[in-house]
Amino acid sequence: MLIGNIKNKLFFSSYFSLQREGGLRAERSQRDLTNAASFIQYTVSKGYEIHGWELGNELGGKAVGTLIAADQYAKDATFLKWVVEDTYEDSPSKPLLLAPGSFFDKDWFGEFITKTNPDIVSVVSHHIYNLGAGVETGLVKRILNPSYLDGVARQFSDLQQLLKTSGTSAVAWVGEAGGAYNSGHHLVTDAFVFSFWYLDQLGMSAKYNTKTYCRQSFIGGNYGLLNTTTFQPNPDYYSALLWHRLMGTKVLDAKFSGTTNLIRAYAHCAKNSTGITLLLMNLHGNARNDVSLTSEELLVVEASGVTREEYHLLPEGGDIHSQVMLLNGRALTTDADGNIPRMEPIILDAAQPIAIEPLSIVFAHMPNYYAPVCS
Repeated sequence: MLIGNIKNKLFFSSYFSLQREGGLRAERSQRDLTNAASFIQYTVSKGYEIHGWELGNELGGKAVGTLIAADQYAKDATFLKWVVEDTYEDSPSKPLLLAPGSFFDKDWFGEFITKTNPDIVSVVSHHIYNLGAGVETGLVKRILNPSYLDGVARQFSDLQQLLKTSGTSAVAWVGEAGGAYNSGHHLVTDAFVFSFWYLDQLGMSAKYNTKTYCRQSFIGGNYGLLNTTTFQPNPDYYSALLWHRLMGTKVLDAKFSGTTNLIRAYAHCAKNSTGITLLLMNLHGNARNDVSLTSEELLVVEASGVTREEYHLLPEGGDIHSQVMLLNGRALTTDADGNIPRMEPIILDAAQPIAIEPLSIVFAHMPNYYAPVCS
């Protein structure tokens, strides 16, 4: 199963060594192993650049259907590692080995990580669909509920701790995440409101040292980044693009302190620039919030005329179910040739608070704030 394409590098996922046994456990099938090895060798013979091979799809942890025991999964991951090493012996670079591509269960993941040698698996991958089924009617309430959004933090934290204490060289990835399973929900998971969930996921996963986040999907279902009929980017496409352009890889500890818990705040070192970038989201339906930045660790360069750049995201017509996102009041749509519009910030006095409108999202690049970790 093709699960991703990053910079034209392909990821393939398969559980090639399974033969169902009583619906609960699986053992090796030599025929299946040979077939998988032949397929991997075929991609090498064709010169395909495979970035990673993933073992399995939702067969471990909180499995969907058949559950493969963690001990067996570790043995099969070790075998796949041997196949990859042998097949790519003469190659200057070898694909990553990812596993298990499953919903997180602390005990199962802990055993799997413990029973694979430190260098067997490159990536420990897990899936996230924490909003429930796409057909459910309460999705928007969950997306705009800070307590519900915080519920997945334990999953990120537990996996981070398992990797940190195990001695493995593997890193954490979210290998698949669409929020609401069964293809999402039209005008929710493909609309402006879903950017609150998506950007919160990106901020939270980065906070817990997740190295890659794979969105389900680029196109397809009701949670694609592109409209399946017009191929126009949905709002989350532009949210992801701003995140990519503005948020660096070094994460700062950001906390909002105020009279409401409906402001979500994340901060990173700015990407390819000086200073820091804030991501602020207002989940309140009718109250604006003015945010000022305070810190004992940040060095603030005070100078006359110092400014910051702000990117304010709102839905067209004030409707959070809209599939058109406004950036600083301008609709984000492609031109006749399909080109992505310029995404320009507004320039404001850095001494003024950041005004966040109800049900809106703000990226704020603050070049006059310097954190020691960013240098």
